[in-house]
Amino acid sequence: MQQDHDQKTDVQAALKQARAQMMKGAFEDALSTLGALWEDGGTTPELIDKLYMRAVCCRYLKRYDEAQAHLRALNESAPDFGRGFQEEGHLLRAMGQVDAALHAYGRACRFNPALSASWTAQAEILAAKGDLAAAKHAQAQAAYLAKLPPELLSVSHLIYEGKIRKAETLCRHFLQNNPHHIEGMRLLAEIGVRMGVLEDADFLLESALALDPDNKQVRLDYIQVLRKRQKFAAALAQAKQLYEEDPENPVFLSNYAIESLQVGDYERALALFDQVLEILPHDPATLTSRGHALKTYGRQDEAVASYRAALAAKPDHADAWYALANLKTYGFKDDDLAKMERLEQSPSMGLYERVHFCFSLGKAYEDREAYDAAFGYYERGNALKRRQSTYRTDQMLEELRAQAEICSKELFEKQGGKGCPAPDPIFIVGLPRAGSTLLEQILASHSQVDGTLELPNILALSHRLRGRKRIGKSSAYPLNLHDLSADKLKELGQTYLDDTRIHRQGAPFFTDKMPNNFRHIGLIALILPNARIIDARRHPMACCFSGFKQLFAEGQEFTYGLEEIGHYYRGYVDLMDHWDRVLPGKILRVQHEDVVEDLDGQVRRILDFCGLDFEPACVEFHKTNRSVRTASSEQVRRPISTKGLEQWRHFEPHLGALKKALGPVLERYPID
Repeated sequence: MQQDHDQKTDVQAALKQARAQMMKGAFEDALSTLGALWEDGGTTPELIDKLYMRAVCCRYLKRYDEAQAHLRALNESAPDFGRGFQEEGHLLRAMGQVDAALHAYGRACRFNPALSASWTAQAEILAAKGDLAAAKHAQAQAAYLAKLPPELLSVSHLIYEGKIRKAETLCRHFLQNNPHHIEGMRLLAEIGVRMGVLEDADFLLESALALDPDNKQVRLDYIQVLRKRQKFAAALAQAKQLYEEDPENPVFLSNYAIESLQVGDYERALALFDQVLEILPHDPATLTSRGHALKTYGRQDEAVASYRAALAAKPDHADAWYALANLKTYGFKDDDLAKMERLEQSPSMGLYERVHFCFSLGKAYEDREAYDAAFGYYERGNALKRRQSTYRTDQMLEELRAQAEICSKELFEKQGGKGCPAPDPIFIVGLPRAGSTLLEQILASHSQVDGTLELPNILALSHRLRGRKRIGKSSAYPLNLHDLSADKLKELGQTYLDDTRIHRQGAPFFTDKMPNNFRHIGLIALILPNARIIDARRHPMACCFSGFKQLFAEGQEFTYGLEEIGHYYRGYVDLMDHWDRVLPGKILRVQHEDVVEDLDGQVRRILDFCGLDFEPACVEFHKTNRSVRTASSEQVRRPISTKGLEQWRHFEPHLGALKKALGPVLERYPID
């Protein structure tokens, strides 16, 4: 351990020396210093800096072929490193390839909008080509960055290069001396979003708006944070304000449409998307968003048409390709497959797009029963996603163990029954792709139950209780559950009910199907002692592999590796075993395979557990007309099928690492 630390210190010292040599123009000396460093295929920040600096040195020395080789290696190690594309732009411009340089500068700004040299270069090239409107926009971006205090410009670079902790430290230090600086507050809020500290981001942006109510960018950022916190009514109010101030602005129209969609006003959302398309005909992002709205609304054929229109306008629009794949019921044609393969291999594709193409191609090949090819793309897509992830299995398992150790039988004997007595919530917990959407659709088909969403409110309460420290034996939460007063427990339960009321339509009960709530069943049991909890359980191989081949919109970082998801499933089972021991009879376990094989019997069992009378509509759940936002949206609009139960077996030769990670839980299934 000490040896690794010493080696890293030596490398950082050498990089510092090379930077100093470059500042003096001693590029040969800098290359010599850099050449003495280690050679490996890793993706550490030090390796990225080394490749970048080598490319810069070779460009100044007019060794263009070597510079290009270093940039290719840099792009392979860090496909979303903005400064790498900026350097590519400088190199191509030096070589006289102006159009290619313009493309590289554009990609640089996409990955790091704080690169003022790339904006200035684009402005110069565009002006020379006669595209004065685009040149003016690029120059305005450069001028905005030039006005930023140097500290905040550095913060921006750190954010876009993924150095979030350093960015936070520098930004907080700046705000200590400039407490009401709007851009400083906005950047710290962005850092909070990236760190998952949404309450802090919410407070910062609300405060910034109070200081500068006419700042449109702050209001747009605020809308994004409110949406992430699922404060949909507040987000809609902010979006409506922007829209009313300038109803012809396509950005404001689009935001108002998205927030209307979030509160279930699909007709208004679709009308607003159509207004955007009148101003920006064939805009691929709007066509894709419109497709999402139609899909959620249950109008699949129209959704497909909107996605296809997006691809007609922009054939490399990765979001639209994956939206088609994510319908689950859509089949790609031969020419679709060929296009996606060409695009995935294109050197101009960024990491985000390549990930989406890989998951789309995996689905396309699986539909064709070409399982080896499908697995190859799923594996590649997951490997690319892991590059962006900070998820660590050991940290997650520590959090799960802390819940089991601290939320003891003694805790519930001491604190049980003190929370809010309302019986309204029915929590459906488990892992993604375990059949929770099916259970929600069954329950939402009952006249006494409102189906809602994967609500983040319990997770938000746990964040508030623990502060900014991750869960562990020494963190405030869940240890502080032992000390909360009866009034506080009741208040937390009531807060949950108040904050989730916007998602309800007036039925006495409602579902909350956030899968990760299984980590916080102790908290749920204390603040809402009369809530029902259903554990949606699916065969570990089927559940884990289904998660592995799903590209989630956000979160669920444990799914992007077979070992990672296997260990997570195992940790989930261990924690559920604990909840069964300390809260006997509190949780109903529903095996997905049992629901498929005996729908009527399992529906009656679930309704009986929830204290609900049997209604035939629950068995005919596929006829229920409601919006469904998860990946299973099209599947639950059809009668139940056994088709998906054994799909994982087609990939079994590739799943040895998953079986090993699952270990004994694989042998125990089904678990009573």
